[in-house]
Amino acid sequence: MRCSRKSPWLTATALATCLLYVPAAFAQTAYRSRDANGQWVFSDRAAGTAVPGGDSIRFARDPDGVHIAVERADGGGNTQLLASNSCLCVVTVTLAIEQSAIAEFRVGATYLTIVQPGAQQTIAVARHAGDPGAHLQFNWRAALGSPTAVPSPSRLYRAPFAAGASFMVSQAYPMAITHVTPDSRYAIDMALPDGTPVNAAREGTVINLRHDSFHGAAAPTMLDQANFVEILHDDGTIAIYAHLQWDSIRVRIGQHVARGEYIANSGNTGFTTGPHLHFAVWRNVNGADISIPVQFAGLDGAAVTPTTTEALTAY
Repeated sequence: MRCSRKSPWLTATALATCLLYVPAAFAQTAYRSRDANGQWVFSDRAAGTAVPGGDSIRFARDPDGVHIAVERADGGGNTQLLASNSCLCVVTVTLAIEQSAIAEFRVGATYLTIVQPGAQQTIAVARHAGDPGAHLQFNWRAALGSPTAVPSPSRLYRAPFAAGASFMVSQAYPMAITHVTPDSRYAIDMALPDGTPVNAAREGTVINLRHDSFHGAAAPTMLDQANFVEILHDDGTIAIYAHLQWDSIRVRIGQHVARGEYIANSGNTGFTTGPHLHFAVWRNVNGADISIPVQFAGLDGAAVTPTTTEALTAY
């Protein structure tokens, strides 16, 4: 996953590794479309039913990352659709029926289900069905975090690098070169050189990560190649730190990190033209991860709104 908010819908046969975010520093639109076998294809050209993807296509393939799955189960005279969630946070799964030979699963019907951490949840049941041969095709997506989360940080965010250091903001709201989707609208790109220490902007619990990618290029085929760390805050919001350097992540899933703690190194992995840190904070809104505005602590505790081409200093 990107299973996620703005991420593409996943086919019924997919056992998704919930990604999360693949940000970019490239003024190019990526497109996603399905081939004849129903597989997602990434391209820089629109073709057929392709739709703009931008920063929003997210697939994590790290075995240490979050795994979210939606499966069909036939038995006992019933057909069930089941969602499982390995994440340490709540997940909202949205499922849509595309084709169906089972009357109770009407084509076009959608289901929104909240799945608790480490749990399996029934999405829908067709009673007196139970025929594993009955055709059923569905797509689904998942958003991390509680849908009741209300952003309420106890203090301003800390710029996510070493105290006293300053780096230029290369993209921030309202600039929208690549931040064109709801989950990236308020994201912040910072021009950190490759290998620069990245520090937690706020305390929380690590819920998802990827560390094994060493590829980075300005090509849509790199959309699933960004290393990242995702941290759950106590108000239910989630921060993502992306494009991290290969094998530099110093934290593990389930670990509590303090504000300012060294968590990884910046890098150049994923869909990007050069080393930088992509930082965003999300909240779950109606089954989609939506980015929210963030202010950082400045000199003497003053609030600093990140601005494109201006320096940001960590205090």
